[in-house]
Amino acid sequence: QVQLVESGGGLVQAGGSLRLSCAVSGRTFSTTYRMGWFRQAPGKEREFVSRITWSTGSTSYADAVKGRFTISRDNAKNTVYLQMNSLKPEDTAVYYCAAGRAVTTNPQMFDYWGQGTQVTVSS
Repeated sequence: QVQLVESGGGLVQAGGSLRLSCAVSGRTFSTTYRMGWFRQAPGKEREFVSRITWSTGSTSYADAVKGRFTISRDNAKNTVYLQMNSLKPEDTAVYYCAAGRAVTTNPQMFDYWGQGTQVTVSS
């Protein structure tokens, strides 16, 4: 099993920044995993935000966040981060961390999920 615990959400004004963290643990976790950030706004489907391959550091971003968000990982702390800058009201959502083996943006292909953290951006 793999456990994921997100933190760092909150309320911020438009144009502000937040950094989300995802602490990873579990005996079956492997550096071959891809770590993803997804978000889900009320009444909308869960959507891909960003992904990082733990072993190589290779990253991918949704067009809506490209240039504003940065995903990274700290091997020593077994933690994945999502630095979010220039936040917009449309970034408001519950943000989830996920882990899986497939190279995909499809949330259904990720095996493990955190509980989510709320991000609210006021205008």
